[in-house]
Amino acid sequence: MKRTTPTIRDVAAAAGVSVATVSKYMNGAQRFSAPVEARLKEAIEQLGYRSNPLARSMITGETRTIGLAILDIRNPYFTNIVKGANRIALRHDYTLLLVDTEENQEREQPLIEALAQRVDGVIISSRMQEDAMEWMTKLNKPVVLLGRNEQCPIPSVSNDSYLAGYMLARHLLNQGHRRIAYLGFAASRWDAERIRGAHTCLSEAGLKLDVHDAHAPSTLAGKAACSSVMLGPDRPEALICYNDLIALGFMKEALTLGFRLPQDLSVTGFDNVPYGEYAVPALTTVDLQSEKMGETAMLKLIDALAGKPDAGHVTLEPRLVVRESTARREEAP
Repeated sequence: MKRTTPTIRDVAAAAGVSVATVSKYMNGAQRFSAPVEARLKEAIEQLGYRSNPLARSMITGETRTIGLAILDIRNPYFTNIVKGANRIALRHDYTLLLVDTEENQEREQPLIEALAQRVDGVIISSRMQEDAMEWMTKLNKPVVLLGRNEQCPIPSVSNDSYLAGYMLARHLLNQGHRRIAYLGFAASRWDAERIRGAHTCLSEAGLKLDVHDAHAPSTLAGKAACSSVMLGPDRPEALICYNDLIALGFMKEALTLGFRLPQDLSVTGFDNVPYGEYAVPALTTVDLQSEKMGETAMLKLIDALAGKPDAGHVTLEPRLVVRESTARREEAP
C-alpha cells in the first residue's frame, strides 16, 4: 500500500492542537508552552512532516529566497561574492537564487525583473551606467547594489577603486618604474575610478599614464591585447590591468612572445582571484574583498527585509598583495 505524505492536519491531530498552532510553530511566528512545543516536535518527527515552502509563501507572501544577479559566474571575483552572500543567507534561513547576466547589458534588465518576481529581495551587480539604473527603484522589492550609484537612492556596497588604482601605481613607482601603462575595460563602471587613482598618483610624480583598452574582462582579452602593448613604440616598464583575469592572460602571451617577467615588465591586477597566487610568476594584485562584499550586501538586504533603516553606503578598503610579478626596475647597463 502506498504511503501518503503527512499533512499539517495530521500533525495538528497527533499533537492535539489546531492547524494554526502548527503553522505558527513551524514558521517561528509564535512561541508556545513547553508541553505544547514538546508535543508538536514529537508529532512532526514521528510523522516525518516537512512544511511546503510554496504553500507557506502563498500564505505569508514571503519566499525566504533572495535573488543575486552577477555579471559572469566564470569570473572568480563574482564566485567569491556568491560564496559570501550564500553563507549569510543560509545563516538566516534564506535560499539564494542566482542569475548570470553573462556580461550582456541588453539582457540585464529583463532577467533581473523576472528574478525580482520570484524572491523577497535582490542583490545586483550591473555594468549599466548610473543614469540608466532608475528602473531598479521600481522593482517593488528591497534592492542592494554592488557598486555605488550616486544618482539612485539604492543601498549599496562597493570597494574603493580610486584608492586601489592609486595603491598599485604607488607600488610600481616605489620600485623605480616610470613608464607605467594601464590596460582597462572601458565598459565597466569601475574602470574610470581605477584610471583616476593611478593617474593622480603618477601626476604627483610628474609622470603620465598610458591607457589601453581590452575588449572584455577576461584572460582571452588580456592575451589579445598583449602584442599591441608590448610590441608598440612605447613599451611600458610596468602594467596595471583592470582585473586579474586580464593580467593573467596578458602575462601568458608576454612569456610566449619572449619577454621575461618581471625583468622586462612588472604586471599587476585587481581582485586577488585564487589563480593569481599560483601563476608563474605569482601575480601582484589588490584584494577587493569580494567575499566580504557578498556578506555585507546580504546583511544589508536581510536588514531591509526586517524593516530596519538602512545604515547607508558601505565602502570596503582595498589591500595590496605583493607577489613575484612585480620587481624593482633594473637599471640599463
